[in-house]
Amino acid sequence: MYLKKMKNVLIIKLGYSETLENGISQAVSFGDVLRTTFVLHFFEGYHVSWLTDGKAFPLLEYNSHIDKILLYNPDVVKQLKGESFDTVVNFEKLKEIYLLCDSLKAKNFFGFSFAMLYNAQKHTVGNRKLFELCESVKNRKKNKYCWQSILAEVIGKKWKNEGYILGYQPQSKVKYDIGFNWTTSKRWTNKAWPKTHWKRLEDLIKNKYSVSWQRGQNNLYNYIEWINSCRLIVTADTLGLHIALALKKRVIGLFGPTSPHEFCFYNCGTYLLPDLAYNCIPCFMPTCSKKRQCMEYILPDKVKKRIDAEFKEHIYSQKV
Repeated sequence: MYLKKMKNVLIIKLGYSETLENGISQAVSFGDVLRTTFVLHFFEGYHVSWLTDGKAFPLLEYNSHIDKILLYNPDVVKQLKGESFDTVVNFEKLKEIYLLCDSLKAKNFFGFSFAMLYNAQKHTVGNRKLFELCESVKNRKKNKYCWQSILAEVIGKKWKNEGYILGYQPQSKVKYDIGFNWTTSKRWTNKAWPKTHWKRLEDLIKNKYSVSWQRGQNNLYNYIEWINSCRLIVTADTLGLHIALALKKRVIGLFGPTSPHEFCFYNCGTYLLPDLAYNCIPCFMPTCSKKRQCMEYILPDKVKKRIDAEFKEHIYSQKV
């Protein structure tokens, strides 16, 4: 009796480039790595290998849907070139990764590669949409499709609200009503809500709710534990938003330069936008050239009202 060989898939997401952004960064986009984990739902029963940057390892560690985590380095790349896969999925826009993808033996390939870049006839409908969004901010500004829906279509699947899969299970108990996830990456300063607004918000709510300012920024495990210790997270479009959604926390997302339409909040919260008519919103630009950034026009009083609504409609009704 012969045992049927398990199909194998290689998923490539290092975090050097955000999937829908036309650019490469030296800093790892942890949020983009975590949000990509939803595709694992489509590879149940596969032997899954995931190639990533070592800094993002904690976001994939202990994930029962991943059989092998490969940390990107020359030796691992050399090893991969000698292997065969049933499916390769690449969501990384890096020339070295393109070369790797074009050298791999795979029955099915989805995502970015030189072959896809220069041969439009090879594009599926999903791949074509992905490339169009990456190539033009104008196209991305018009887009109303959720990020997960776009990526699922790339691999020939229909997204049905599949969520993130975070392997690390935090042990912290809930200690705070509200967590202020107030920092952003050094590259994406345009996403930041002014610190004066955070302090004003704290003054508005401190007599009603317990507040904790962001902790664990330099250690992903500690960061996850901190988010888990809060009932509700107020946050810009950053990694903390993705972790909170993975942990099924209530969230209030503050958006300006990026689009909330690309997000699925999985019925765990909502978003707020600036109260002004800048015609550049969303600009998808890491920095701003205006005297006053759009994020300044999300006023603390508006955030307080949304916090009160979240506790009344969702959190208080769930507390024992």
